[in-house]
Amino acid sequence: MIPPIPSLEDYQVSPENGFLPAEAPLSRLPDPYYESWEEIAGDLHNLITSKKIRRVVEDLPQLSTSRLRTEAEWRRAYLVLGFLVNSYVWGMEPAQERVPKCLSIPFLKVSDHLDIPPVVTYAACCLWNYKPIYPAGPIDLVENLMTHVTFTGLMDESWFYLISVAIEARGAPTIPLMLEAMKTARQGDSLTVSECLTMFAERIMDLRELLGRMTEQCTPHAFYFRIRPLLAGSKNMAEAGLPNGVLFETGTGNEEYRQYAGGSNAQSSLIQFFDIALGVQHRPTGVKKDEPPIKVDQGHAPPPPRHNFIEEMRSYMPGPHRRFLEHLASVANIRDYVEANPEDPTLTTAYDECLRALSSFRDKHLQIVSRYIVIMSQESKRRMSTVAAATSPANPVHDIPGNPLGLAKGEAAKKGLKGTGGTKLMPFLKQSRDETMEPATGAWSKTSSKFESYQARSRNITPLSTPGSTPRSSSPINGFAVRSCKVNDFEDMPTASRIGVGMAGDWENDDVGGLCHY
Repeated sequence: MIPPIPSLEDYQVSPENGFLPAEAPLSRLPDPYYESWEEIAGDLHNLITSKKIRRVVEDLPQLSTSRLRTEAEWRRAYLVLGFLVNSYVWGMEPAQERVPKCLSIPFLKVSDHLDIPPVVTYAACCLWNYKPIYPAGPIDLVENLMTHVTFTGLMDESWFYLISVAIEARGAPTIPLMLEAMKTARQGDSLTVSECLTMFAERIMDLRELLGRMTEQCTPHAFYFRIRPLLAGSKNMAEAGLPNGVLFETGTGNEEYRQYAGGSNAQSSLIQFFDIALGVQHRPTGVKKDEPPIKVDQGHAPPPPRHNFIEEMRSYMPGPHRRFLEHLASVANIRDYVEANPEDPTLTTAYDECLRALSSFRDKHLQIVSRYIVIMSQESKRRMSTVAAATSPANPVHDIPGNPLGLAKGEAAKKGLKGTGGTKLMPFLKQSRDETMEPATGAWSKTSSKFESYQARSRNITPLSTPGSTPRSSSPINGFAVRSCKVNDFEDMPTASRIGVGMAGDWENDDVGGLCHY
């Protein structure tokens, strides 16, 4: 029996908001019992800057999670505790590997309830960390959004999170749209499938333009040196001061060190939804299409397992969203349907348009990564050289203005730190982009003229709706200029200059797996 198409309400997915909550996240836990958590969360910037964060956290009372009543309250608790834990671990030097019971016990219980790892994830930073300034206004308009909690108090940090929130909101209608496409593909309705795919491609191009707005309010310098270090996880962070990961103290005597990747937009269920819906398949970094398995000679140890980072990042999603994607993967049929109907040019062209749009979205992200991470990593090297020359007993490294917190510090930064999950960032992102086009079916996919017309009109995209339904209002972005570097400027850089660096940590060229973006 063919499995049914997933029902959104079974997986806490909203037809209107997608993977964002159906109602805006709480600004504060309503029970005064949790006020001590909220007070620290609202003052993280000052506590980190004044180096008081650990003392204040250690003075917290031991609070129970028994007074959390609704899912919205559990999510708020996860957000607050996650930011407190990362501030405690990375907000002062050296990094702190032991998390005190006052944070550990409730954070582990909250994470277990939500079926999500105890670390600052994409869900904490973005999905559950926004508020519409005007409640009746659109949440896909970034100017109408504000964050609840940040580490730095900078607009740059808020903007970094809110661009992702707006992408989630604007991409939300594609979820019921593509479920409708799968349903009609089962019925052999090629026309409706084609219509759905055409609207899907247009919306992805709209998301590409929205992603390009990152540069408007988030500077590369603020991101790389101020925000990124505090988003780090505990995986592959030995040279940053966490050789074993972190230990959550519970008082049971059975505690073990844990290692988690840091917050990453690769943990976005929406982007993985796009891939699954279109039948795009990703391989471990470095593995080519149709590459035969490596043969193991007798008497030699087998090669280390290849790491599929995208699949790993699914474990950092809220449990219901992860299970939705698993269900979706079991019923996804669009690629098979298109391949079974090669004589239908309308269908194959619409499908290829979707692949080109998603590939272009990933191209835009490559530009941003190049600007915010690759270039800034070179500045970091120059800065550390200056720091080394200026260091003296009277002027230690940590007192030099601009020295990044936590991760990018002192001698470890010179060695090239491992990131929260350790991927070769640029090779991974370029491979993900290239894999997006592999299912393309028609000759049209080899050209770009029609695709470029989609880019041109995506700024004035029409409201998206499922065929036969009432269009959902949209908020197109007009009249802004996005200045960004070209992807190819960095694809040909020498290997030594292309040290892989992730969103929340530095990367070594021989690492596998890791933190990335889309």
